[in-house]
Amino acid sequence: MEQYHHHYYSSLYLNLLLLFLSLISLAVATIFYKHKSQYHRHVNLPPGRRGLPYVGETLDFLSTGWKGRPENFVLDRVREFSSNVFKTHIVGKPTAVLSGAEGNKFVFTNENKLFVAWWPDSVNKIFPFTETSSVAEESRRMRRLLPQFMKPEALQRYVGVMDDVARRHFASSWEGRDAVEVFPLAKNYTFWVACRLFLSLDDPERIAEFVVPFKDVATGIFGLPLDLPFTAFRRAIRASTYIREEFLTGIIRQRKSELADGKNADVAKTQDILSFMLMATDDNGERMSERDIADKILGLLIGGHDTASSTCSFVVKFLSEFPRIYDRVYEEQMQIARCKAATGEMLNWEDIQKMKYSWNVACEVLRLVPPLQGTFREATTDFVFNGFSIPKGWKEKYFPEPEKFDPSRFEGRGPAPYTFVPFGGGPRMCPGKEYARLEILVFMHNLVKRFKFEKLIPDEKIVVNPIAVPANGLPVRLFPHNA
Repeated sequence: MEQYHHHYYSSLYLNLLLLFLSLISLAVATIFYKHKSQYHRHVNLPPGRRGLPYVGETLDFLSTGWKGRPENFVLDRVREFSSNVFKTHIVGKPTAVLSGAEGNKFVFTNENKLFVAWWPDSVNKIFPFTETSSVAEESRRMRRLLPQFMKPEALQRYVGVMDDVARRHFASSWEGRDAVEVFPLAKNYTFWVACRLFLSLDDPERIAEFVVPFKDVATGIFGLPLDLPFTAFRRAIRASTYIREEFLTGIIRQRKSELADGKNADVAKTQDILSFMLMATDDNGERMSERDIADKILGLLIGGHDTASSTCSFVVKFLSEFPRIYDRVYEEQMQIARCKAATGEMLNWEDIQKMKYSWNVACEVLRLVPPLQGTFREATTDFVFNGFSIPKGWKEKYFPEPEKFDPSRFEGRGPAPYTFVPFGGGPRMCPGKEYARLEILVFMHNLVKRFKFEKLIPDEKIVVNPIAVPANGLPVRLFPHNA
């Protein structure tokens, strides 16, 4: 097929994370409105349809993800209406969808001017911060807290810690096995890294106890908000309560006691995010409550591992499918590994900067299989985009051979502006961008220096529900290099 425009859409599986690593491909902005009467008051609304009463087109929206092609919800309507902006009705809200680089640029350059972040009420039920505080308000507060931990200068000291976790993870869960299921192992790795860096928690058995309840929370956040017995949403509410009461509260109280008594000689603990939250004060000199800290840490832990595990898994998928690309990644990583073989030194910041081709591969994975499909925005004033009116209260073609896996498209100057935005842009650029890059590259380094691998299910499908995952967990056969 000749060159054509590939719309890197942003569907609406909510990036709760307040915060953080949502490795998100935001080529579509989704904008909602509050009053049905606005459909009629603004006569020049974008083309589109409302679908069924109340349900709208939500089932169609979800089904494209279940089939592994969530982009079709956007692409089909772009083709049908011959417009990069269209209206629909999903998750209980009338919605405008802005797609493509032009839509990205418009949203990113008008953040906090024409729209603000928005989350469904269901998220507040899972993360009930306070009676007077919403998820959106907590997100803004966290964005003020996180930069000093997430900027490159601060992250430099985390590279060795991530490498230590990765070495122990591969030694305990990969080595000595003929085959493994990649996705659950990738989740274990990223969750261990998040617990180590945010909480200074380094007991694999203790961490493993909470993998399942964290999975329940993440699934319920992005699922249908049906608060009924046996639903994912009800399990998420119960799991979030369990995690706060049985996992986080005890850790918070122990750390608070250590800081108060001055008995904590572990410098790393005094510099992690938990200690910072315990010592931080607001404009009135008040410290955060244990409940507030627990909710914030819960959000960070989900955001700090759930989406990154998806990308790590699909790195394995594509490297197994393209041996020549694997060979280039292997050689790049082994040049680094050989320099450290004699001393056993951990990876450092300088090593990460040498992983240029490996990061191009990871970016191509993010382009083809973004773990999440976008975020919510709400219009704060009426505005016009591409000649169409978007009322106040609405929540808010570019690559040759777009289906081809080709890391070289990120060489040189890379893609055109606003066509590849896995971490968002503008004031709401994901503060965990560099954290994600380090976590993925450390995983790739420890993977390829140990193994070659092949998929056991050659045609395994990709399912988006709500994050992109291999339908069967991506089982692979391992071929150790030292065998």
